[in-house]
Amino acid sequence: MKALQKSGGSAALLMAVAYLIGMVTFFVVLDYANMTDPALKVAMLVEKQLVFTATNLLMYVFFGVFLVVLSLALYDRLQSGARATMQVATALGIIWAGSLIASGMVANAGIAPTVALYAQDPAQAALTWLGIESVANGLGNANGEILGGVWTLLVSLAALRAGGLPRALNYVGLLVGATGIISLIPGLTDVMIGIFALSQVVWFVWLGIVLLRSNPGKPA
Repeated sequence: MKALQKSGGSAALLMAVAYLIGMVTFFVVLDYANMTDPALKVAMLVEKQLVFTATNLLMYVFFGVFLVVLSLALYDRLQSGARATMQVATALGIIWAGSLIASGMVANAGIAPTVALYAQDPAQAALTWLGIESVANGLGNANGEILGGVWTLLVSLAALRAGGLPRALNYVGLLVGATGIISLIPGLTDVMIGIFALSQVVWFVWLGIVLLRSNPGKPA
């Protein structure tokens, strides 16, 4: 049990790091989020395909693997006081992990053929990448963080009942989860996803420290 808690704490911290690196890379270094022209997107993809591949692996594939570890650690810690809630939360956490892993793998699988096509027909390559990106974004919850939001909300509710995490952390988790759910509303999606991502980084860091420092079964 103790080893799983430590693994969960490490996973939470690694998830925060993956989130931050991914956001800095896509939104600051590449400024990819502000590109609306598919031709510009695919041109950058061709130029920086290794950066895209590595970032997708970190932000989606590795993040998804860490999420499975964290979900199991939280279930182990909280299930005695809120079994039904944690069963649902853990199932959603694993579904979310699978969705994120699939998103990263789809995006990376599409890079090589898009780059090869670009050398022959840039316009067709742009259309091809637009389709691949749409599928990857759907799997990655770019149209609303429903899976991550509900998972965070349920974990926080379970922790309030079971007493296995600090109450202040649980209240933060409730706000983070609610933000993720609200991001489904058209017109608010982009802003709320940004708030969700940044606030969940804080939650992951705090949660990771708690899991690494405290004893399972005791309120932190």
